[in-house]
Amino acid sequence: MAGKRKNNPAGWTNSYRGDVLRVLGALKVATADQIQRIGAPHLTFRHADKPTPSKRKQARTASHTAALSDMRGHGLSENGGSTETGDALRNLTPKGLLAASYELNRPVTEMGSTARGAGSSGASHPMAVNETVIAMLCPKPNMARLTVDPPHVQAAAQAAVDGPDGIGTIASFWTEVPLPATGTWNAPGKGGAQADIVLTAPQDGVPLLFIEVDNCHETAEELADKLEKYARFFKRRVKDTDGRERPMWRTRWTVPTDPRADQPYPPVLLVFNRLGERNPNRTVPRLMELTRHLWQGEREEGGHHRYDKKIPIIAVGLNQLREHGPTGEVFARFGRSGPQSLLEAIGNPRLDAAIARARQRQRALAEEQQARARQAAQEQAAEREVRRPGCTGCGARFTDARWQAVQPKDWGATKDSHPHLCDTCKQKASAAVSPAADTQERQEPERGEAGPDDSWPASQRPVCTECGAAFTDERWKATARVGWSPFPAKRPSLCGECDRRFEADLDLAWGVGHRQEECDQEQEPAVPEQKATGWFSRLRG
Repeated sequence: MAGKRKNNPAGWTNSYRGDVLRVLGALKVATADQIQRIGAPHLTFRHADKPTPSKRKQARTASHTAALSDMRGHGLSENGGSTETGDALRNLTPKGLLAASYELNRPVTEMGSTARGAGSSGASHPMAVNETVIAMLCPKPNMARLTVDPPHVQAAAQAAVDGPDGIGTIASFWTEVPLPATGTWNAPGKGGAQADIVLTAPQDGVPLLFIEVDNCHETAEELADKLEKYARFFKRRVKDTDGRERPMWRTRWTVPTDPRADQPYPPVLLVFNRLGERNPNRTVPRLMELTRHLWQGEREEGGHHRYDKKIPIIAVGLNQLREHGPTGEVFARFGRSGPQSLLEAIGNPRLDAAIARARQRQRALAEEQQARARQAAQEQAAEREVRRPGCTGCGARFTDARWQAVQPKDWGATKDSHPHLCDTCKQKASAAVSPAADTQERQEPERGEAGPDDSWPASQRPVCTECGAAFTDERWKATARVGWSPFPAKRPSLCGECDRRFEADLDLAWGVGHRQEECDQEQEPAVPEQKATGWFSRLRG
C-alpha cells in the first residue's frame, strides 16, 4: 500500500482515471468540474450540506482533482491555464492522448491535438463547446451509488434521472474535427472548415450531426461563409478503398440510406451562447437568407419537401438546450415554421408520413387483391360443389376421389361399373350381384378377356347399357369373347331381355319377309369355287 501511495500520492483510482481520459480525449480541454459532471454525475448531488457553492464544488470534484494530480505526475495530463472564472484547465499530453485512445476505442490519428495554450485567453469558446456537449448528453446519476446517501440527495438525483433524456455517450462526441475541402484528413488544405463538435449516436437516431457553437461574436456573413465551407466539404468526392468514388465524409462516417427517401447532406446544428454583443434573433433571419440555396428543398405533392443535396441547418440557444435537452421542442430548422425536437428537426417527418401513407396504400391494395383472390376461390369452390354429382342410391355427394374415379376415361381405359353410385353404394351393389359365398361358381371375366383355355379370371359383371341391369351368368357367358374370336352375340352390350325386345322391335319395323329373307340368306349354302384346269389355268397363272 505504501508503494502505491508513493507512485500515486493523491490516491486516484482507475475509475476516476478512466473518467479523465474519456472526457479529455473527447473534449481536449476541460475543467475538473466538467469532468466530474460528465464522468460521475452522481457526485453532483452529494455534499449539499456544504455552506457555499464553492465548497460544494470543491468537495464533489476532489476525487477527479486528485486523479488529475497523479496523472500529471505520470506525464499523462497537464495544466492548460484557467478560465475567466479562475477554474484550472486540464488537457492531455501526447502520452495521455495515446492512453485515451484505448479508453475511447479510437485510432490515435483521430484523437486530434493536445489543445495546449487553449486557456491563454480564458478558453471561452472551448468552455461553451463543453457545455454544449453536457447539455446534449444530459448525464444521468447512477442511483445504485447513492443508496447510503440521505433521502433529499436521492430525491434530487431521481429528479435528474426523470428529466429530459440525452443523446449518446461521451464516446459519441469528437471536437475540433477538420473537414478538408482540399488535402487529406491528417493534412487538410485551405478552404475547409473545422467542426466544433461531431456527434455520432445511431443508437439514439442521430447517425451524424455537426455542431457549431457561437458565443454571439460572429456576424451572419461570417457564419454563412463557414456553412459554405461545409457545403464544399460535403460535395467533395474521393476514391474509397474499393476504387469507387464516394463523398469524402462517407469514407469516415456511416449514414444509412433509403432509396425511397431523399438524400440530404448531414445536418448542421448552430448553438448560440449569449456572451457577445450579437443578438441571435437578428442574426438567424439574416443567415437564413444568405444560405437559402444551401438548405431550401423542393416541394412535392402531399405537402412535403425533398432535400436532396441540401444541408439541414438548425439553430438553438444554449440556455434552452440546457433546460429542455435534445428532446425538447426548442430547435428551429431553417425553412420550417415552428420549433421541433432535435430528431424531428434533423429529419423529414412529412416525407416519412408520406412514405408511410404510400406503404399503407400498398398494403391495403395487396390485402384487397388477396381478398378478391380468396373470394374468387370461394366462388369457384361453391360452383364446383354445385356441379358435384350425388349418389342415386343414398343421395350423398361424391367425394373428390370418387368424383375423379367416375370421370370419362381415355379410349380403351376401364370404365367404372357404377358411375352413379358412391363408394359405399357401389360396394353394396357389387355384393348384391355377386354369387353366394357357399356357391362354388367360377368367376366370369369381362368380355374379350377370357384365355384360350376358357379360363375366366375374376372381374366385374357386365351391365346392360339399355336398362342398367346386371347380366345373368348365362347372358354373360353368351356374350363373352374368347381370345381373338368375334362376339358370339350380335348385341353383346344388351342383356337377354333387352336383346329379345330389340329383336321384336326389329320384326315389327321391317316385317317378317325381311327377317325371313335374312334367315334364308344365312341358311343358303355357299357354292364352292370350281378349280380351273387346262390352258385357262395356265393363262391365269
